[in-house]
Amino acid sequence: MAKRGDVETTGSGEGSVHGRLGIPGRSVAACAVAAALLCSATASPGCAEPGPVQASQPSDSLHDWMRFGWDVGRSSASTAATGITAADVVSLHRQQVQIDGTVDASAIYLHAVRVGGATHDAFFVTTTYGKTLAIDADSGTVLWRYTPPGYDSWAGTYRITTATPVADPDRQYIYAAGPDGYVRKLDVRDGHAVWSTAITRLPRREKIASPLNWFRGRVIATTGGYIGDRPPYQGHVAILDAASGALLHVWNSLCSDRRELMDPASCRASDSAIWGRAGAVVDSTTGDIFVATGNGPWNGRDNWGDATLELAPDATRILGNYTPANTDELDRTDADLGSTSPVLLGGGLVAQGGKDGKIRLLRWAQMSGTAPHKGGELQVVSTPSGTDLFTAPAVLHTGTSTWMFAADNGGTAAWVLQGGRLRPRWHNRHGGTSPVVAGGLLYVYDPHGGLRVYDPESGRGLVVLVCGPGHWNSPIVADGRIALPEGNANRHATSGVLDIWRLK
Repeated sequence: MAKRGDVETTGSGEGSVHGRLGIPGRSVAACAVAAALLCSATASPGCAEPGPVQASQPSDSLHDWMRFGWDVGRSSASTAATGITAADVVSLHRQQVQIDGTVDASAIYLHAVRVGGATHDAFFVTTTYGKTLAIDADSGTVLWRYTPPGYDSWAGTYRITTATPVADPDRQYIYAAGPDGYVRKLDVRDGHAVWSTAITRLPRREKIASPLNWFRGRVIATTGGYIGDRPPYQGHVAILDAASGALLHVWNSLCSDRRELMDPASCRASDSAIWGRAGAVVDSTTGDIFVATGNGPWNGRDNWGDATLELAPDATRILGNYTPANTDELDRTDADLGSTSPVLLGGGLVAQGGKDGKIRLLRWAQMSGTAPHKGGELQVVSTPSGTDLFTAPAVLHTGTSTWMFAADNGGTAAWVLQGGRLRPRWHNRHGGTSPVVAGGLLYVYDPHGGLRVYDPESGRGLVVLVCGPGHWNSPIVADGRIALPEGNANRHATSGVLDIWRLK
């Protein structure tokens, strides 16, 4: 256990691979006008005039956004009404909340929780240097700020985290990661640390880059390396008891025969990061964990670089595995398969992207077991612009079809799953981070600046909401509000912005 850290008080659904994926500053009044002007000046699919789309109705009850990707399966598709429709999205007002750190990740949201002795709708974010903040969703006031011990020793350096926190279903606690390699349980009321547990023995080399997940009383975290892949490090999955913080199990993607939190230098192999934007993806029916690994050696026995893997819920054993036939070439050319996480499409199908500009459709039953599986893809399609995929695709199930949306640096695209194949429906040349579907609208953040809102079925652009540039950041949408952090972790800044759009 580590020291508790400093707390400053400053203010008053789920997916399954085996079945159907369930979807369980100050205010700137001129934002909508600026967005409309931007659209009128840009003749592109991302700025088309609003058309007759199916508008969701305002929610009868409030709802939370408790983790990256909305649900444990990381579908990034909420069917809950958000209070924002195609008709009024152009009328949103933006507030730029200045914060003391860059959030190169996503926010999470809890409605009507007790913070500082009062009831608040609150966003929670973790900065790249490990500060976690609670922010009032109505005023933008920072309610409390947790600063991990040792913060001054790494702030401004290469040591960062881009992990999104996750909320406990009891809505009394959240879990957050830091550049020191610790995962912490923080009290929603005041931000104090309940427990703090290390998930790496070498935080100078092993980074917590991916969002945390929570399932059935356990926190799930993954590790990777830093830019440049300086050894030694190994991607691994860590399972923590949410109540006590005990580290229950560790699965190592290299030296996988060692079921321990090991000194990275003690393994003969290095790399094989688990760093995709969605991190650990959980099948809500079985509890099985899906991850993808980056560059590293693969032998189909105890080294699993450039692979898609299904682990048992406690991460003690492999239940399924896949690697492309050219896995050695991927490793040699830095074309990580694990630049993005597995996508659970339902019906036994999994999609896996990568840095090589390809998305592979896999019939997962053919990949089951511990025997190594090389190749055997059901279908291979291009990423939206044929370039590296670093983002987490979104999956939406309607009453009649399954949709997948993806964005890369050069485009955004949609497919429909028909006859066991991905059929293209639309694409454009507007790059983006991880797409989000909420309240019948598709939101895609352009890391060069601007949040594009689309009709998901046609790809028709409804509006571009003005905001600054970023990196991995992606939005969440709930209760008539959009929250989107700006900024790039690689700038090593200790300040940043959280954009909040509201209808009033």
